Amino acid sequence: MEKNWWKEGVVYQIYPRSFKDSTDNGIGDLAGILEKLDYLKSLGIDMIWLCPVYQSPNDDNGYDISDYRSISEEFGGDSAFEALLDGIHQREMRLIMDLVANHSSDEHHWFQEARKSRDNPYHDYYYWKAGTPDAPPNNWQSVFNGSVWEWNDATQEYYLHLYTKKQPDLNWENPKVRHEIYAIIAYWLDKGVDGFRMDVISLISKRLDFKSTPKNMAFIDVMEQHYANGPKVHSFLKEMNQEVLSNYDIVTVGEGPGVNLEHGPRYVSASEKELDMVFHFDHMTIDFGPEGKYDPIPIDWVRFKEIFRQWDATNSSNGWNSIFLGNHDFSRIVSRFGNDTQHRVASAKLFATLLMTMRGTPYIYQGDEIGMTNIEHPHIDAYNDIETRNAWVAAKNAGKNMAQFLKAVHRQSRDNARSPMQWDATPNAGFSNAKPWLTVNPNHSEINVAKAEKDTSSILHYYRKMIAFRKAHPTIIYGSFTDLDPNHPQLYTYKRENAAHRFMIVHNLGDTELQWTQENPEYIFCMGNYATLMKNKLQAWETRIYQLDIA
Repeated sequence: MEKNWWKEGVVYQIYPRSFKDSTDNGIGDLAGILEKLDYLKSLGIDMIWLCPVYQSPNDDNGYDISDYRSISEEFGGDSAFEALLDGIHQREMRLIMDLVANHSSDEHHWFQEARKSRDNPYHDYYYWKAGTPDAPPNNWQSVFNGSVWEWNDATQEYYLHLYTKKQPDLNWENPKVRHEIYAIIAYWLDKGVDGFRMDVISLISKRLDFKSTPKNMAFIDVMEQHYANGPKVHSFLKEMNQEVLSNYDIVTVGEGPGVNLEHGPRYVSASEKELDMVFHFDHMTIDFGPEGKYDPIPIDWVRFKEIFRQWDATNSSNGWNSIFLGNHDFSRIVSRFGNDTQHRVASAKLFATLLMTMRGTPYIYQGDEIGMTNIEHPHIDAYNDIETRNAWVAAKNAGKNMAQFLKAVHRQSRDNARSPMQWDATPNAGFSNAKPWLTVNPNHSEINVAKAEKDTSSILHYYRKMIAFRKAHPTIIYGSFTDLDPNHPQLYTYKRENAAHRFMIVHNLGDTELQWTQENPEYIFCMGNYATLMKNKLQAWETRIYQLDIA
């Protein structure tokens, strides 16, 4: 297996709007991030992934870009970006930008021109279908609910938008569009950016027959079979790699909705020369019920383990995995996968261990290193997220029990991950001196960085130890992975091994104690999340790491 800096590093994802406000307007900004770079360096971070900071009307909080070459003044503009990039590089860290190339904002110059007439030079930058206002071309539903088709009166056509109507999909079939995107990529790489996370990159190639989906087809299946992994996606990515990416020493990670074990390896195969990593979502949809995200079901840990085992096996020889449990699109790790009440500290430390001991590059989402939890707003009006609000309207129109649906929102809304970073116990959590754009979690008086720094047994200090442990042991990075007890409903044990060392990692994924006996007494205990070990027993949400030198 080829070694590489981006395989050995640890990524920290920042949602700029919610990280740190330096101007006291209630919105996080780039100067605020600059203030906190020493904190990230002390954590052991190597790469910072920055969610979009380009010019945008913010219909989807920056994932609707109106100018790909300009930094939003809301975040401090171009000068603030240059200062941040310099600050990151001075601390020997790297910056990964978020690139949204499947769609633009409807306020982008391209679309403003495209919608004027059918013979406009930019018209073919997007997907259009003729029709009448009351008859969309097919039954496709947007990721954010409602039809993917929006009527444009000037041309008497529909345009395609897989997300909001203010995010029209770019037509990658048009070589002019592709080379516009490549030029944008080169623009930022020439400035010194170290790579890209590519938003919904698995969707850039469309099935041009636009066949309607079968009635009552689950949306996950719709995504896999109709939206994602289109016929030219790999040729587009190969071209992008050849034209621009291969000219730089960078890292690329593609967000891959609809990417499964069948398709995934091709995206990241070293021989295919497309992307370095991909985010699949097999484990991130594990609690989606028959009606999707807002119909949550209990987590099946046997299936959870199977997903990690299968993806490791699939990419073990010629690819590389992204290891993550949370990001800006999902609720908090400790609230979703762990126990955020009586076992918050233990379960947060367990998942830190899991992230740092799997084979693949680990991604930490801001605030997870202190065990931030979901926030439960008492009414829907307090939620900002367009996905959540649209889902609420759809549920209400469908006659759902809205009290029950609000509980699902509390568990699953993307706003759970977007509440402001909790720096200290002051009224606005040290995020801002003004009213934040999104409500601060009331538990910030107890869960915050300042308090965690003072407590050597905190989740924060544990993350530091785990990151240092991973970096100190190449076996944890590159060694083989073996699931030791795949069918146990609560126990997760696996080996990481090479010719010199063998590590055994043990997790109790539950609130109850487990009987467990260390089978090989030659294994030496390295670290865990409890100060006291019980003989032949694992405590609730306990994790342990053992080592055996075999050289």
